[in-house]
Amino acid sequence: MSNALIFAAGLGTRLRPLTDTMPKAMVPVAGRPLLQILIERLVAAGITDIVVNVHHFAQQIIDFLTTSDFARSLSGVHIQVSDESDLLLETGGGLKRAAGLFADKSPILVHNVDILSDLDLRSFYTSVVQRQGSPTTLIVSQRNTQRYLLADSDSRLVGWTNIATGEVKSPYPDLDVESCTKVAFSGIHVFNPSLLPYMEQWEGRFSLIDFYLSICDRQPIYLQQQPDLHLIDVGKLDTLAVAEQFLQNQN
Repeated sequence: MSNALIFAAGLGTRLRPLTDTMPKAMVPVAGRPLLQILIERLVAAGITDIVVNVHHFAQQIIDFLTTSDFARSLSGVHIQVSDESDLLLETGGGLKRAAGLFADKSPILVHNVDILSDLDLRSFYTSVVQRQGSPTTLIVSQRNTQRYLLADSDSRLVGWTNIATGEVKSPYPDLDVESCTKVAFSGIHVFNPSLLPYMEQWEGRFSLIDFYLSICDRQPIYLQQQPDLHLIDVGKLDTLAVAEQFLQNQN
């Protein structure tokens, strides 16, 4: 296991006023920045090559990754920055730019910096790589939300829906939404670089989910549910205490 991309470029507007002076990735939980918590998990899972994309207060993240005591404590791990200071590229554009920084074309474990979970990252990555073709695979759950990914009976992505508005996105014009399984994306997935040629026509900022929806009728995108997965989206101030308790329970 070698490659991982951390999405850390977001504005973190829901964490204001903390993110008025720091990037979301540097918001501390139980005394450690979210970025450090995730890097430690990735290193423990066997990651040796990590790319972090940056935009909001980018220099704070760059300094942390280059001059902090934590950075100096890392051994045998290569960390690079994909700088989006000029334009926030969203998830799709961010991955497209960052992918070229990896030394090899191994599948990339992609992880939002503000997601905490007890997912066994090593086991998840290995299980994807060992499948024929190492298909791009998203970790999903049955949590309640308004926006759902739609899976067919083989757990393949076939569409997306907003149940509040009734909007549906799918390359399948006759998709029966009610026959699909509705699942919520976790912010953790394995991306196979073999999909990059399909991104050539996509420019600037774009959503990775929109990209997946545009090709899921031509390339398999799998939606994998993890039984008993505990996951916290540290996106709001009121989730910080919950996140701290979660980390304490993990130790």
